[in-house]
Amino acid sequence: MDVFTVAERISRRLALVNACNDFQRTLRILKVQEEAGEAAEAWIGYLGQNPRKGVTHTAEQVADELADIVVTALVAIEGLGQNSRAVVTERAVTLFGRMPG
Repeated sequence: MDVFTVAERISRRLALVNACNDFQRTLRILKVQEEAGEAAEAWIGYLGQNPRKGVTHTAEQVADELADIVVTALVAIEGLGQNSRAVVTERAVTLFGRMPG
C-alpha cells in the first residue's frame, strides 16, 4: 500500500469518526502546522541547539517527523475532497519546472 492510499483511507476513517465539515477540515490543516513544529523541535534536538538538553534526536527521528508532515498534509488534501496523488503530482511537476537549469 502506498502513502497516497494510506492517506485516503485515513481521511475516510476520520470522516466516519469526526465527520467531514469545515471545522474538521480546519483542524486537519492546523495539524500540518503542529507536525511541522515537531519536526523543527527534532531538528533543534538533532543539532543540540538547546544547551540544557544537548543532542536529543537522531536523523532518523527527524526524518520520521518530516514523514508525519507529509502524511498529515495528504490527509488534509483528501479531506478537502481532492485526490492527493493527483494534486501532489501536478504540484511537484510545477515546482520542478521552476528549478533553474
